[in-house]
Amino acid sequence: MRYVLEGSIRKSGDKIRISAQLIDALTGDHLWAERYDRNLKDLFAVQDEITKNIITAMQVKLTMGEQVRTAAKGTNSLEAYLKLLQAREKMFQANKENNALAQRLLEETISLDPDYASAYASLGAIQMMDVLLGSSKSPKDSIKNAIELSKKALALDESLADARSILGFLYAMTGEHDKGVAEAERAVELDPNSANAHHLLCLTLRFAERPDEAIPECKKALRLEPYAPAAFYYNLGMAYLSTGQCEEAISACEEALRRGSNNLFVHVNATLAYSICGREEEARETAAEVLRISPKFSLERFAKNVPFKSQASKEGTVDALRNAGLK
Repeated sequence: MRYVLEGSIRKSGDKIRISAQLIDALTGDHLWAERYDRNLKDLFAVQDEITKNIITAMQVKLTMGEQVRTAAKGTNSLEAYLKLLQAREKMFQANKENNALAQRLLEETISLDPDYASAYASLGAIQMMDVLLGSSKSPKDSIKNAIELSKKALALDESLADARSILGFLYAMTGEHDKGVAEAERAVELDPNSANAHHLLCLTLRFAERPDEAIPECKKALRLEPYAPAAFYYNLGMAYLSTGQCEEAISACEEALRRGSNNLFVHVNATLAYSICGREEEARETAAEVLRISPKFSLERFAKNVPFKSQASKEGTVDALRNAGLK
C-alpha cells in the first residue's frame, strides 16, 4: 500500500474536531493535512461533508488534479459527487462499453441532484463521445443534445469552464470552428488552472487546423495535470504530426498507448502517426488493436465524424489509416 490516510476525532459538547492527513508510506512524507471543526447538530450531513472534502483533496493530490475540485463544486450530495467521479473515469477509457456505463452513472447523478451543473456538462461530453466512437444512432441528434446539455450546465453555473470547453468543441463538430475556438478560449479565461480547459482548447485548435497554437495548450494541460489521461498525450501527438514533427508525435502517441491500452482513440491516433511517419509495421499492429477494441470500426463513419476544417485534412487522415489496413 503506497498511501495511508490517518485521522482522529475529538468531541467537546456539541462540537467535533476531525483531523486527517495523507502519508506516503514509502517515504514517510506528509502529502496533505486538514482539520475540520464542525457542529454535531446534523451528524450525517457533517459526515458527508467531511468525506467529500477528504475525497476531493486526495483526488486532487493523487489523480485528477483540479478537475476534481471543480466537480466537487455545485452539489451537497456525496453520492452524486462520487457517481460523477466514477462516470468521468469511465468516459476517459474512450470505448463504447465504458461510455454507456458513464452515461447511466451520470443519469443517476442528475436524478440525485437535478441542479448539479458539472453532471450536465459531463453528460454532454458523453453524447459527444457517442458520436466520435460511432455508437450514436443519430450523430446529428447527439450533438444537438450535447449542446443543449452544455448550455443547461452554463445556465446553472455560468463560471463552469468545463461546460464552455465542451461547448467549444461541439461547435467545431458542427463546422463552426472559429466560434468553437472562441468558446474554448473563454473557458481558459474562466479557469486558467484547469488542465481540461487547456486540453480541449488544444483539441479545438487542432481541428481548426491551427496546430502551432494547439501545441502549447496541450503542453500547458500536461503541466497542470499530474496524472494526465491518454487523450492529453495523443492530442499533443496529433498537433505535432500536423506540423511535421514525426519524432515528437510518435513519442507522445506511445505515451498515450502506455496509458490507454483499451482506448479506441489512442490506437487510431497512434496508427495515424506511425502510418504518416513511415513506420508501417507499427501502424499495422496498432490498426489491429483498433479492430480488437471496435470490431465493427468503419473508416467511412469515423471520417464523417472527425471535424477537420478542411476536406484535404480529412482525406489525408483517411488515406493514412487505410494504408495501415483499416477499412
